[in-house]
This record gives sequence, structure tokens and C-alpha cells, in this order.
Amino acid sequence: MRLRRLLNPRPLISVVVIAYNMPREISRTLHTLSRSYQQNSADTDWEVILVDNGSKPPLDIDARDIGVPLRSYYLEEASPSPAGAVNYGVQQAQGDYVAIMIDGARMLSPGVVAGARRAVKDNPEPVIAVLGLHLGPDHQRNSVNAGYTQSVEDRLLAHIDWPSDGYRLFEIASWGGSCPQGWFGPIAESNCIVVSQRLFQSLSGFDEAFQSPGGGLVNLDFYKRAVEHKGVVPIYLAGEGSFHQLHEGVTTGDQESGRSFDELNEEYAAIRGNGFVVPEVNVRLFGADHGSGRFRYVTSEDAPIPPTAEAVQATCAKYLPPN
Repeated sequence: MRLRRLLNPRPLISVVVIAYNMPREISRTLHTLSRSYQQNSADTDWEVILVDNGSKPPLDIDARDIGVPLRSYYLEEASPSPAGAVNYGVQQAQGDYVAIMIDGARMLSPGVVAGARRAVKDNPEPVIAVLGLHLGPDHQRNSVNAGYTQSVEDRLLAHIDWPSDGYRLFEIASWGGSCPQGWFGPIAESNCIVVSQRLFQSLSGFDEAFQSPGGGLVNLDFYKRAVEHKGVVPIYLAGEGSFHQLHEGVTTGDQESGRSFDELNEEYAAIRGNGFVVPEVNVRLFGADHGSGRFRYVTSEDAPIPPTAEAVQATCAKYLPPN
């Protein structure tokens, strides 16, 4: 591994993380991108590019050591949309592949880096999607109405001791609205999507015509254009996830901008000429045995099964205020 790094100092993957006013959340997210947390990754080189999209005050992460190169950039004249921040981050990236995390409040499970490395090795032009979940008993728009708060979330995270075993995040999380069937159905987006630099440039990156706060449907737009691009191989990392922490997001927290999906879809239609439709493409499931770390292609019959919604709700109920 050391010889390979000397011969090829470029990282294989550049993880581009966009953050805005989230000091609590970004700390955990960066830990899940650390070498000590990501399992079976000793033979993989990656870097993290953090773009602070105009936080007030700027996020303080300069002294953080995550065991891999971490470079941070602050956009003082930032747009309310993160599309430009994503494109800026990719411009700084040195990896052959980029993993786009448009929302820095997303924690990852421990096999994402190893899974992405194996998937890019086995496919000429993969589009690798890590599916999204919300921490808490339900989609966070619903959870907050049941008393779910950042304090409750902090206690849940402490309960599972996630730094020791990040797969326990599945015990306190629910599938997001973009992927209600999990790994067994079509999805609208991925909040950790891995593509080659070549494909990113072919797609002209994220479309900066999306100017709604939070980007509107820009992430859904990029995912759709990527998986529908000729010659790509869409892949879900089965058994892995990106977990959304509660924060004051545009479509998640209780103090949001108030824009509905229909309103965001109007912007999409104005740019694309018609409303958003979830892409229907053939997807390969790529998963690992968490004990051995060996990845293989799986089917719906032998793919990992996360805890049931009832089990998640029972765990979370212990920390929610009584009705």
C-alpha cells in the first residue's frame, strides 16, 4: 500500500462535503469520513474537501485530524443554493472519482469508502448511490411534530455509541422520502453519490440555474441525469447509508423556509421543461459481509435487511417526550 501511494499520490476518491451553519452536525459527519471509522479501507486513499457555503460565523474545523487529507474552503459571497459550492469543491478535488455530499449534516455508515472502491474497480463508469435515512422514528418533518429535537437525537446517538459501531445508526433511523423502499425500489436522489471526474464534467456538474435556498431539486436533478446517462452502471451500496441529522434545513427542520415539493418542482419544470419524475433504471446491488468486509453483488433475496420501522420506533420512543 505504501509503495502504491508513492507511485500514485493522487487519491482515488475526493469526498466533497457542503456545509452551512451546522457546527454540531459537521463534526460527526467528518468523523464518519475518518480513516479510523471507515472499515476495510487501509488500501484506499481518499481526501475530504469541505466547502463552507457562507456560514456565519465560519465553521471551525482547521485543526481537525481525520487520518486523511482534509481541505476546507470558505465561500464568503455564497449563493443560497449549494450548487455552485458543489462545483467549486469538485474543482479543488484531486481524486479520479468524486463523492458528492450536498448536505454536510449526513453521517455515513462505516463501509462506504470500501464499497465505493470495490465498485469503481469492477465497473467502467459506475454511478454509486448511498441511500438516505433520517435519524429518528420517521421522516424528520414528521418526527419533530412528535417531540423529536436535537437534544433527543444527541441522546439517541449516545445510546448506540455510534463511533464504535456505525452500523448501529440503522437502529435509530428511518428511510428518507427519496427512497421509501430502501434498496429494493427506485430512488429520487443520493446524498452521497460517487461518480468519475470524467462523468461529472460530461454532465457539466450541478446546474447552477437552481437558485432556491438549499438548491431545491438540484441534487435530484444531478442524480437523474447521472443514472440516465448513456453507458453508466447505476449501483446501490446495499447495507450502507447516509444518515441525516436534525438541523435547520430547507425541507427537514421545523424552522424551514416553508417551500413544498410542489413549489420546488415548479423551479425544476422551469429549468427542465417538465416536472421531476423519479428515474426508472436497472440498478445493481453491491453489498458487504460486515464481518469479513468482502463485497459482492447481491439480490433482493440476500441483501442486508435493516431493522424494521417498528423496532426503530420502539427504540426512539424511549427518548421522546410522552404524548
